Amino acid sequence: MIIVVGLVALAVVAVLYGYLWRRLVRDTTTGPGRARRAGTVLFVVGPVLMFAALFAEAGHAPFLLQRMLAWPGFLWMALSLYLLLAVVAGEVIRPLISRVVKRCAFKGPGPERPDRGAVPYAMPGHRRAGATSPDAPRPSAPTGSPYQGRGELREILPPTRTRHPAPAPTRRLFVSRMIGGAAATAATATVGLGTYGVLRGPGVKRVTVPLAKLPRAAHGYRIAVVSDIHLGPILGRGFAQRVVDTINATRPDLIAVVGDLVDGSVKDLGPAAAPLARLSARHGAYFVTGNHEYFSGAAQWVEEVRSLGLHPLENARTELAHFDLAGVNDLAGESTGQGPDFDRALAGRDPARACVLLAHQPVQIHEAVRHHVDLQLSGHTHGGQLWPGDLVAAAANPTVAGLDRYGDTQLYVSRGAGAWGPPTRVGAPSDITVIELASRHA
Repeated sequence: MIIVVGLVALAVVAVLYGYLWRRLVRDTTTGPGRARRAGTVLFVVGPVLMFAALFAEAGHAPFLLQRMLAWPGFLWMALSLYLLLAVVAGEVIRPLISRVVKRCAFKGPGPERPDRGAVPYAMPGHRRAGATSPDAPRPSAPTGSPYQGRGELREILPPTRTRHPAPAPTRRLFVSRMIGGAAATAATATVGLGTYGVLRGPGVKRVTVPLAKLPRAAHGYRIAVVSDIHLGPILGRGFAQRVVDTINATRPDLIAVVGDLVDGSVKDLGPAAAPLARLSARHGAYFVTGNHEYFSGAAQWVEEVRSLGLHPLENARTELAHFDLAGVNDLAGESTGQGPDFDRALAGRDPARACVLLAHQPVQIHEAVRHHVDLQLSGHTHGGQLWPGDLVAAAANPTVAGLDRYGDTQLYVSRGAGAWGPPTRVGAPSDITVIELASRHA
């Protein structure tokens, strides 16, 4: 079944790339030539690099190879998405543009014509400029010439070669080039800006969340929530340091790292994660696993973050001064017997105290409601990351980003600090959220 699904997906991808090639390469060139060959190479090499980058990461290829493939492969993934969207949008306006061009009586440059005054051959009755008058004596053929005895010597000129310029572009070719150029420009600019937004680091959001059970003494308590950093072959140590600096600048009381910290092994990414040791908060930093930790060796990463000074919450709870903080493993851990266990994490707690739960995926909210959690902090969705990915994320998650309420439980979903796959975000800027708890007794 998996093989069938894979083959179907591959066939769909091939059809879509064939459509893009036709619109952006074949329809914008006049025939076989350098431009068409270059475009064809691009639409063959790009998808190959994209799949190679995906397989290298999933197959835990040597990290150097992953880094070599990641930039071109994943950027091509984002670029091809927006090329497709732009070309499809171009199909909608193509008839309108064609009509406008037709009304403007578009005509390409006509072929060059030889000067009508020129005489390519020495015909009877014609003479070249500067020739003597008809009454002037005609030159005689030299002695021994084959023309001797035949009267006048007629000047023989070689035939003139007429240059044939390339045919003028047709209206259809003109419209295809206009739409194709606009689509390529829009897609490249979108991916460029979205990549710059990720690489410069996440911004800070501030959200106030009132909790009915929170005591007055905890009013204004600040929790810095960061998720989906996704350290890997593209986002490395420098990016981790920017995240740490941004969090520390908010001066939080507590830091919550809610999963998907890495895309790779401790061996490859341990140095990249090292700046997390400098996270600073009055009541410390806490960590729960995300699904990508289970792709990368969750047990090793739990020990690694512990060595960096973070406190892993593996289906566990800790009692802070004014509320309980609990954490559950990600759903992906179920495949190894390390899935979420709400009963274990929340058993024996005082129901009169407020409880804040760290859980990577928003879909875990239903269990949180059943266990009377006051606030769940999650990530996982990236806010869709690449528009219109938010529509896909909305189909799989109860909340894509922001604050929501489910019964007596509130859910906050961060869009995340990094990016998976393409280091690009469109319509879903990265963030670190400072949750400020508010007491209703204040």
